Amino acid sequence: MQLTIERSALLKSLGHIQSVVERRTTIPILSNVRLDAHDGALGLNATDMDLEIAESVGGEVAQAGASTAPAHTLYDIVRKLPDGAQVELTLNGEADRLVLRSGRSRFNLACLPVEDFPVMSAGSYSHAFSLSAADLRGMIDRTRFAISTEETRYYLNGIHLHATTSDGVPVLRAVATDGHRLARVEVPLPEGAAGMPGIIVPRKAVAELRKLIDETGMDVAVSLSETKIRFAFDDSVLVSKLIDGTFPDYERVIPINNDKVVEVDCATLAKAVDRVSAISTEKSRAVKMTVEKGQITLSASSPDAGSAVEEIEASYDGPPIEIGFNSRYLLDILSQIEGDAVRLIMADASAPTILRDVADGSAVYVLMPMRV
Repeated sequence: MQLTIERSALLKSLGHIQSVVERRTTIPILSNVRLDAHDGALGLNATDMDLEIAESVGGEVAQAGASTAPAHTLYDIVRKLPDGAQVELTLNGEADRLVLRSGRSRFNLACLPVEDFPVMSAGSYSHAFSLSAADLRGMIDRTRFAISTEETRYYLNGIHLHATTSDGVPVLRAVATDGHRLARVEVPLPEGAAGMPGIIVPRKAVAELRKLIDETGMDVAVSLSETKIRFAFDDSVLVSKLIDGTFPDYERVIPINNDKVVEVDCATLAKAVDRVSAISTEKSRAVKMTVEKGQITLSASSPDAGSAVEEIEASYDGPPIEIGFNSRYLLDILSQIEGDAVRLIMADASAPTILRDVADGSAVYVLMPMRV
C-alpha cells in the first residue's frame, strides 16, 4: 500500500473516526483504524462493536492495499502536521509497520493484521427513508439533553424514534427522558418510514451522528432493522446497534388536565433563573417559582450562600401557584425554545409542568417539580 493524501482531508476523516474508538479497550484491534487504499481513495473504518463508522477520502494511490494503524496516535500525528502538508502513507514489505512521511517528518507505526479487523454484519434493512439535515439536527438537539445517564435503566440511555400520528397527521417522533424531564419532538413522516418499528438509538451514536450532521447540508439516508440503524452521508456511513429494550409509555407522563397557563418571554425567564440559581445549593439546584397575576417571582436560598429573589413580567390571570424546579433542568429546556415566548402549563406544586414553544407546536417538554 502506498498513497499520498492532503493533510486537511485526512484530518477531517480521522477526527470522525477516532471519536468512535474507545481509549481503553481489552481488544487491541479495536484501538486501530482500518485503512484501505484503492481506486483513487482511502477508505477508513473504525468500530467499538456497537458502533461503526466508515469514511472515504480522495488521494493519489500509487499501490492499492490495506492495513490497520493506532487510531488516536495517527490522528495526533496528522493534527500536529503543518497546514497544507502532503501526507505519504506506505506499508512496508513485512506489513507490520506503516510509514508516514510528511516534509522532513517520518513516523513508523505498529500495525495489526487487517484480517483481524472486525466487521459489523450489515444484515438487511426493513425500512429506508431520507431526513433533511435540518430536521435530524433539530430532533437530536431538542431531545438529547433529556437522555438518561443511569446505566441501570439502559432503555432510557438513548432517543426513542417511532412513527405515529399527531392530530391525524403521520409524524416521525423522537422522545427522550431521564425520569426528571421529558422531551418530545416530531417532524412530518418521511416517505418510506410508515410502519417502522419503534427503536432506541444509543447515546454514543446520537453524539457521533450530531457531529456528522454539522458538516452536511444534504439529506441523510436512514435505514433500519430491528437491531441496527444506518445513517449515510456524502462520504460517511454510521452504523449503530440499537438498544435492546422497551421504551416506557411516555404518553402517560404528559399531563392532560393542567389548566393554569403562563406565557413569558423565554430569554427573560432563562436569564432570571440563571441569576437566582447562583445562590441555590450545588446538590439540589432548586429554584422556587411563584406565579401570580401578571408576574413570576423566582427565589432561591441556601444556608451557606444566603437568598435571592427576582420578579419578571408574565401573562397570567389565574390563582397564585408556587412550584419548585431543578434550575439546570429548567434551563436545559428553555435553551431549546427557539421562539420569543415560552408557555408553561401547570396544575399544582406536585404535578408535572408542560413547557411549549409558543411559536412552534412540534415540541413538548415535561418537567417534574421538586420540593423547595
